Amino acid sequence: MTRRVALVGGGAARFGVRAATWAELVQEAGAALFRGVPNLRAADVDSLFVGAAEPERFAFQSHVAPLAAELIGVRPSKILQRTELACASGQSAIRSAYAAIAAGLCDVAVCLGVEKMNLPSMAEANTSMACVMDRPWDGPHGATAPPFFAMVAQRHMLEFGTTEEMLAAVSEKNHRFANANPIAQFYEKSFSREKLLKLPWIAPPLRLGDCSSMTDGAAAVLLVAEERARDYTDTPAWVLGTGQYSGFHNLAHAGPLTEWTGLTRAAREALRSARLEIGDVDFAELHDCFTISEIVEYEALGLCPRGEGGRFALDGQGDRGGSIVINPRGGLLGCGHPLGATGIAQALEVYEQFASRVDPRRQVPDPEVALVHNLSGSANVHSVMIYGRTAPGAS
Repeated sequence: MTRRVALVGGGAARFGVRAATWAELVQEAGAALFRGVPNLRAADVDSLFVGAAEPERFAFQSHVAPLAAELIGVRPSKILQRTELACASGQSAIRSAYAAIAAGLCDVAVCLGVEKMNLPSMAEANTSMACVMDRPWDGPHGATAPPFFAMVAQRHMLEFGTTEEMLAAVSEKNHRFANANPIAQFYEKSFSREKLLKLPWIAPPLRLGDCSSMTDGAAAVLLVAEERARDYTDTPAWVLGTGQYSGFHNLAHAGPLTEWTGLTRAAREALRSARLEIGDVDFAELHDCFTISEIVEYEALGLCPRGEGGRFALDGQGDRGGSIVINPRGGLLGCGHPLGATGIAQALEVYEQFASRVDPRRQVPDPEVALVHNLSGSANVHSVMIYGRTAPGAS
């Protein structure tokens, strides 16, 4: 019999272009975790799961899990590991911790995500990012993230009449939410739709404001077995369900660019295990690495019919007052995207939304159920988690 698992708090370092080193970002997130969960003692922590995508290339450091443990002052006695799944590395850490606690392998686990992406040479940083793709085949053709998602946007425009203004509507919303999130990279920068539509091209039709940034950042959350939850908080976020799907890696096997069946299948499994439907979800943290990503994700999740994601965005259906609130944290577009930290920061947002600890400008009214999604690579892997304010099986 599996045990119920709760997320009981966390903390994060500020996201952005930071002078801080990889190790210093870890320490900042660790300090924020202990501030955010005042009853937590270092001796309580029996396991540590570190989400880190490319520390070998960005920070020239391998074997990072024991290093991170030392940096935040914990001595794991049950499980110590690193998870790597590119942009989903952070959520992968949480999924692993959830599975371990549910199986009885550990009781109190820290999940820490970190990435130091800004290097003195941007060329070196971008070359490192290219390692996420199928390097011998897709790499020589320039199929890094911006060109790939530009192809998705071009195809969506061709098939469904999606416009640049629809893309800008996603970016405008997420940057506005980020203006109410002090740790966001673009916390102090405003982006009107008009401004976004005048920014320079990165990979047409994607402009600068359509693309998430190279970001330094770290975040940490605490997951515990159900009997320990009330030791740390009165407002736990319970893991209700999870799902994952991978359908290809080489782009030659991608299939239709605008139909992300991997996300549909992963979300279906997560909702099935939670015994819920998409209409039960009050808000979602979606992987808006590019504006077109959020639009296709609306469709793949069943929030709107296929081809109508652009209209869904333009009509404000993913905003406060719409049918569901999407990315109240500010998303990857507004917060930045430090690969290993993103999934952890999304989960922290869920906890803080449930506990009503966020700025009122982005607080979701009375949320009960949340969905968190990460994609990785060329949208070839999708990972989904469902959280609830009420424990699974509780009346």
